[in-house]
Amino acid sequence: MGRVPGALQQTVDLLHKKLEQLGALKQQGNFSVDCETYHATATASGQPSKLLYVMHNSETPLSCMALFEGGPCLVADANFDVLMIKLKSHFQNAKGHKVECRGWKYRYSDFSIKVGTVTMNSSARGISAEVEYCPCVVPGDCWNLMKEFMQSFLGSNVPELPSVFTVKPEGLFAPSDCIDTMTQYLELFNKLRKLQMPGSNIRV
Repeated sequence: MGRVPGALQQTVDLLHKKLEQLGALKQQGNFSVDCETYHATATASGQPSKLLYVMHNSETPLSCMALFEGGPCLVADANFDVLMIKLKSHFQNAKGHKVECRGWKYRYSDFSIKVGTVTMNSSARGISAEVEYCPCVVPGDCWNLMKEFMQSFLGSNVPELPSVFTVKPEGLFAPSDCIDTMTQYLELFNKLRKLQMPGSNIRV
C-alpha cells in the first residue's frame, strides 16, 4: 500500500482511538478488499458494453465475486481470475483502475468493525468503515441498533440506509450476503474514483 496522506492517516488513527475508548478489541490480522475493472468488448448487436467488476474479500478467501454494471452478480471460486485471463478477447482489463482497501479489524461485543484505507494506483483516496452486527443477518431487524452503535464512533457521519437494500423487492427484510457487502464496497470505490481528479475534496 502506498503512502497515506497526513489528513487521512489522522482520521484513521482517530477512528481507532474512538473504538478503543469504547472498549473494542483489535483482532489479529488485517482485512483486505480489492476490485479489478474489465471492459466488455463491443457486442455485435451494437448494445453499449457493460463494465465487469471482479472483487475479492479476505473474509471469504475461497470465493471471487463478479458484478456486472447494473447486474447480474455471481459468486465463483478463486480460479475465476484464471478464467478472466482466458476471456481476454471478450473482457479487457482496465489498466490503472485497480482499487484496494486494507485495514484493521475490531470486535466490540456482538459487533465486528473494519476500518480501512482505500487506495488507487498506490495512492490513498479515502477511508472505509464496515460494521456488522454478527447475531443477525436481516438488516431490517437490527438497522436502528447498528445506526446507534455507529454514532458512538462516527458521530454525524453515520451513513443513510445502504441503497443495496432499497432496491431489493424485500428491502431490509431479506437476509444480507457477501454480494450485498461487495456491492457497498463497489459503490464506495466508484464514488472515490469520481473524486480522484487533482484538487478534488474527499469527504470522509
